[in-house]
Amino acid sequence: MDLNKTSFQEQKQELEKNGVQGFVTISDLTKNPALAPTEKGVYMILRESENAPEFLKEGTGGFFKGKNPNVSISELQNNWVKNTPIMYIGKATSLQSRLKQYMKFGQGKNVGHYGGRYIWQLKDSQELIVCWKSLKNEVPRDIEQEMIKEFKVKHRDNRPFANLED
Repeated sequence: MDLNKTSFQEQKQELEKNGVQGFVTISDLTKNPALAPTEKGVYMILRESENAPEFLKEGTGGFFKGKNPNVSISELQNNWVKNTPIMYIGKATSLQSRLKQYMKFGQGKNVGHYGGRYIWQLKDSQELIVCWKSLKNEVPRDIEQEMIKEFKVKHRDNRPFANLED
């Protein structure tokens, strides 16, 4: 899967060729979590806009176990990866369940999805696009790691913006 396309449309076409589906906004998925399948798989958060991001000092993420999910604007700026629509790559034993957790976390709920929290400090987080690939025999963690590794090779050893570890 080529994760080096620079425009949203190019990246979407490449992902679709590789069996990635969904491409729904965070807003729509928050309203209807059943849009995501129940199978295991990997998912991505994409940003369609090529404009510079606007970061929020206080995002919408929940305080899981009392931990503040917000970081400084300068940390967000340092993590930003230019020229890619890919913001986050995640894994799930049930895509629907995991994405439902992620959406609830983004609504400020105290939910166990602390990974990818930088997404919720983007002013346009509700407009971001969620897509996924159901997996049959592959292990989601292995595919997620491969995808992050491929991304890093093509983006000067940077992980996607909201991936804080490999």
